[in-house]
Parts: sequence; C-alpha cells; structure tokens
Amino acid sequence: MTNYGLENWGEDNFVIEDGKVCINKGSNPAILDIVEGIRSDEITGPILLRFPHLIKKQIDTLFRVVKNAGKEYNYNGKFKALFPLKVNQNPGFIKELLEVGQEYNYGLEAGSKAELILAMAYNNKKAPLVVNGFKDRDLITMGFIAKAQGHDITLTIEGLGELLTIVEVAKAMDTPIPNIGIRIRLHTSGIGIWAKSGGINSKFGLTATEVVRALKILKENNLTQYLTMLHYHIGSQLEDITPVKKAIREAGNIYAELVMMGAENLDTIDLGGGLAVEYSMDRKNRTYSIQEFANDVCFLIKSICQNKGVKEPHIYSESGRFIAASHAMVVAPVLELFSYEYSENSLDLKETNPPLVAELNELYQSINPKNAVEFLHDALDHMESLLTLFDLGYIDLQDRSNTEVLVNLIIKKALAVAENLYERVSIREKIQERYLVNFSMFQSMPDFWGLDQKFPVMPLDRLETKPTRTASLWDITCDSDGEMSFKPESPLFLHDVDLDEKNYFLGFFLVGAYQEVLGMKHNLFSKPNEAVVEVTEDGYKIKRFVKSDSLLEILSEMDWDIEEIKAKLFREISEDLITILNKNLEDNGYLKKIN
Repeated sequence: MTNYGLENWGEDNFVIEDGKVCINKGSNPAILDIVEGIRSDEITGPILLRFPHLIKKQIDTLFRVVKNAGKEYNYNGKFKALFPLKVNQNPGFIKELLEVGQEYNYGLEAGSKAELILAMAYNNKKAPLVVNGFKDRDLITMGFIAKAQGHDITLTIEGLGELLTIVEVAKAMDTPIPNIGIRIRLHTSGIGIWAKSGGINSKFGLTATEVVRALKILKENNLTQYLTMLHYHIGSQLEDITPVKKAIREAGNIYAELVMMGAENLDTIDLGGGLAVEYSMDRKNRTYSIQEFANDVCFLIKSICQNKGVKEPHIYSESGRFIAASHAMVVAPVLELFSYEYSENSLDLKETNPPLVAELNELYQSINPKNAVEFLHDALDHMESLLTLFDLGYIDLQDRSNTEVLVNLIIKKALAVAENLYERVSIREKIQERYLVNFSMFQSMPDFWGLDQKFPVMPLDRLETKPTRTASLWDITCDSDGEMSFKPESPLFLHDVDLDEKNYFLGFFLVGAYQEVLGMKHNLFSKPNEAVVEVTEDGYKIKRFVKSDSLLEILSEMDWDIEEIKAKLFREISEDLITILNKNLEDNGYLKKIN
C-alpha cells in the first residue's frame, strides 16, 4: 500500500481503507464516494470539498495547547484567537469557521474596508475584532461605528499618522472610542519567502522611537486608557521555532516597558500569525510541535513580566494558515495520459537499419538481469548519438522514431529485470507519464505557480496497488506553467490506468489557506464546484453546494456585456445551433471527459 506521505502531512485527518482515501471521522466515508455522489452530467470538472470538522479540530487544538501551557507555567493571562480574513474570505469557509468557533468566541481580523464590513456583519459580538493594515479616515470612522455596534474592536496603528487621525475622529464623533493597538516593527524577522514580513525594514509597524512618540501623543490627548494591545507579525509559515522565540522575547520586553512608562490599560500581546503547516509528502519541515510553541509563548512572556514586575498580558493569535489549510481539498479527474512509453507495435524497423538502430534492437532482444544495467547505459548513449545524427541529416524520421521506441522499451525491460534498478528515480524519469488533469493550477493552487509551494497530491483509490508510473501533472490551461513537473528529489508516482474503463481522480490537499483568495481567472477558468461536507457517525451529508460559474457569469465578472456577446454570437445561425450554444454558455469552462 502506498500512502503518499500521509503520516507526514495528514495529521490523522485521513485514513486508507480498502485502497481508498477516507475521512478519519464517523464511519470513515471515502472521498471518492463523496465525489461520485456529487458528480453528474451537469456537475463535472474539479470539485472543492470543505470539511468543517477539520476547522474545529484546528481551533480545538490551538486552544487546548495554550490551556495546557497555561497550567504548566501558571500563566494568568487569557487566550483569544482571530482569523485573518485575507487568508480566506469565502463565505463557505467563514460561516463555518464562525459557527464551529463560537464556543471559543473566535474572532476576525480585517485588513481592508471590505474585510471590516464582513467582520462587522458576521463577527460574534463577544469575540475580538482587530483591524490591521494601513487606514484612512473613512476606515478609522468605520471602526468607531463598529464600536458603537457593540463590537470588541481594536484599531491597530501602522504609523503615527493613523494615530493622529484616530485622535481627530475621537474628538469629532459622539460615539464610544475603540481600543487602540500599536503594531511594533521588531528587529526579529521570520524565515523563508515571507521573512520580509518581519525585521526592522518590514512594511508594517512602528519603530521603538515611534512607539515612544505614540504613547506621548496618547497621553497628550487623554487617550492612554484606550491603548490595550501590542501587535507584531514576523511572517507566515514559520517552520523553525528559533525566530518565534526571539520575537516573543523582543515583544515581551517592549510590552513590559510600555506598561512601566504609563500605558496602564495595555493588557494584550497579539502574536500575529505564522504557525507552519506541514505540506511536505516526504519529510518533516516544521521542526516544532504546536504544544512547544504554546509552551514557549507562556514561559517566555511570564518570565519577562515577573522580572520586570508587570502583569501578564492576554495573548491573541492570528494564525490563519494553521486554522484553514487542512479543511479543504480539490478533487479533479484525469482526462488523458500523454505517454512517452511505446509498445513493440510502435516499431517500424526497416529491412536495413542504421547500425546504431540495429544495435539498439539487439540490446532490447538480449537484455537480461545480468547485463541490464550495462545495456541500459549503452542504450542511453546510442540515443544521444542517433539524435545528433538526425540533426545532421544522416538518419530519417522513421529511424528517429524507432530510436525513441527502442530506448523506452529497453528502459522498461531493464527496470523489470534488474535488481534494485526499479527504485532509481533518475532512470524512471526518462519514461515518465503526463497526466492531463481537469483543473487550473492558476485558479486552484496559485501558490504552486507563484511561489513553488508544494501541496500533497494523491489518487483517491487503487492505493492497495503500487503505483509504477513516474508522473507529471498537466492542467488544462493554455500555459506551460500549468504543470506539476516530475522532480527526482520528490518524485510522484501514479497508476497505470485505463480511463475508458474507469475514472481516475486525484486529490490536492491543504488548499484551504490563500488559494481561493489568490486564485486567478487565467484562461477565464472559474472557481471549481464547491461542496461543504458534514461527516456524520453513519456517513456524510452535503451541507452546502455551489456550482462553478458559467461561461456567461465569468465573462460578466470580467465586465463583458453579456447581451452584446449573445447578439454577436447568435447572428446568422439556426435555432438548433443557438440551442446548442446556449447550453454551452450556461456550463462552466472545465472539460468533459475526452473520448
């Protein structure tokens, strides 16, 4: 049985039973059965599956480990958590998040006017609401309105100009004043491609000098009592604990100093996000446990506060990737296999062949376990020579075709008969299969295209059978970047399948964070069909289903005049053709099964 590194990235969310990937909850329904229950003649193409219980599992985990750490170190501050809306604003996710997080008063973080509107409309009034990012007077005014509505809102200032605007709005409006937070620009930075989120040259936050000035401005305007929060963020996907601990120490000391300088109501440190998700199928990249993270937070902050004689702050977390990533997966069918392998039927040998082609044929006919490695090396050498001869015009296209077929047959035969050669990925790379998959990587996994972010991928069934094909995945966009190439350092193996006999579905996991928000309409492909799946003790039920946008809908989103398009399309064609074209216009842009 092949499990595609499930023990690495799966977090016990999935199990393999009877060769199928199943949800590890209740009666363990198979994902393939869920997908086949949804699909129909009208519902084809990729499907995004959401599992709300996995959102709750992550929230439960986060609160549990902090509670454990609090008991371990006798930490007196409270713990609260917020979800940063930038990670995933889709209603299919946010509504489920707020429902399963209600018992913890799980809150929202907004970074724009539109996100603040969502938070004001849907956030639990008992839960915190934090506004980060750059703000103008209108956005700050909206924060005052949210406070008037009864929200527990904090406006985090990113610059002194924002603080001065808050002072002006407080004087102009006869409404309650929101809590004020200060985002600090730490010297500590994160690691990896998001390291620039932290550090002294980062985009957001106040320097130490500006923090001192901010406190002075608050005192001068009798607003010190509204300063309640210190906030920082050093980057996403922090796979090593070292910068996390360094940031906690730096922020903890700044907090204690501000309290001693007269910030009498400062009682919260917002840690930002950064908890890493394990995406790797073949190795563990995150070097710490979530419990270790919580232990370090409580221990380090408590130690600083004890040393400086100040109260321990409440702790806020904004780890969105950790909460969202695991809850969603994209399932897409393989449409076609583009093989570089050939059968003997493809050979078209001449009565008299070029000497090297004749030698290749002899190698193929006489290869055996003892000479397999030697003959394989000879075949690869002959192929390079023959390709050069073709470029120089000394052999023809038929000879080149026979070269390609014979070399592939020799590789296959060598892999079959030679001991220990099967596992040599560098050899298998030469006969890899291209799987055409009915989805858009730009729409469903933009981080793969833009950041080379790896995502776990595996077939949904046939897992009782060892996969033997070295695989590259092609999406259906008209773009060469829409490919998940075979990489010897992290190889993907899939099954030899007959698509005329049975569908072959691939699952792309951990796509619940950022991918939907950043997904693009490249080639005008819309979002996939979407299903919210509630797993029950005796099976599952589809709690919510949203069809993918039709061709007309996605064109409308791109500001095309739909009526004008129809008028141009329907000119000078019969009613029968109009009916056929209309049916296509109401369908999405993904492909049907290729015959």
